[in-house]
Amino acid sequence: MEKLSSVLLVDDDTTNNFLNELLFQQLGVTDQLTTMENAAQALEWLEQTAESQEPALLLLDVNMPGMSGIEFLEAYQRLPHAQGAKTVILLLTTTLDARDLSRLDELGIAGLVSKPLTKEKISDILQLHFQRTLPA
Repeated sequence: MEKLSSVLLVDDDTTNNFLNELLFQQLGVTDQLTTMENAAQALEWLEQTAESQEPALLLLDVNMPGMSGIEFLEAYQRLPHAQGAKTVILLLTTTLDARDLSRLDELGIAGLVSKPLTKEKISDILQLHFQRTLPA
């Protein structure tokens, strides 16, 4: 399988991040996985590096302290390079407020993924959004 150029994981849960990093390493999806524990930090990183290091996949937690995933998306859409970005953005969620659900179409995301991430969910993401299949 051709690996993704890079993956950005934004989640305030350090345990989830650790487990997701292990899962991505075990599956060999990418050689470059960047993890951020808050949305404001991730937005700043993207502003500084995205033109040279635009992630192929961005997995974003919805419910985070400070800047939520929804607020991150609103700010991300205003970045100059985001207009033509080829990044696939998926929201990681356990639950989503009905008000947020109604706004998903305007936020430019590719879809939702329920937590926790699993091999099957990553396989589905790769097939659906990148036309790639995990090795057996």
